[in-house]
Amino acid sequence: MNLTVNRKSYSFEGSPDTPLLWALRDHLDITSVKFGCGEGMCGACSAHVDGELKRTCQVSCSEAIGKNITTVAGLPAQVARALKTAWLELDVAQCGYCQTGMIMAAADLLKNNANPTDDEINDAMNKNVCRCGTYGRIRKAIHLAATRL
Repeated sequence: MNLTVNRKSYSFEGSPDTPLLWALRDHLDITSVKFGCGEGMCGACSAHVDGELKRTCQVSCSEAIGKNITTVAGLPAQVARALKTAWLELDVAQCGYCQTGMIMAAADLLKNNANPTDDEINDAMNKNVCRCGTYGRIRKAIHLAATRL
């Protein structure tokens, strides 16, 4: 079966019920999606599937066939630059483990809301867990990125 990730086609020979997370990481060597909880609760494995934020640990490969899968490496350049620069300027990441999932959730939010309030950011990001607790800096970075988009 073929999977389209970041506008590139990949052949995946595994079981169709393999979670997309494991196909990406173990078979296609796309390691920006992280294993966190395996239950769709932490957001570390987040990617966009046909433009919709998804937990890749909860999406089977068979569900992803024919869809466009976007990881942090495939975000539109302007969005990626705005978010990554804001993240760096505000020292958001401590351990960094959750950050690609956070950035994917932030990109999804900003795609739908160019100027989110604190409450809207909190609502959009509340399904992503940061064990280091940098939520305040994440919120500030999203506001900063929004001003640059």
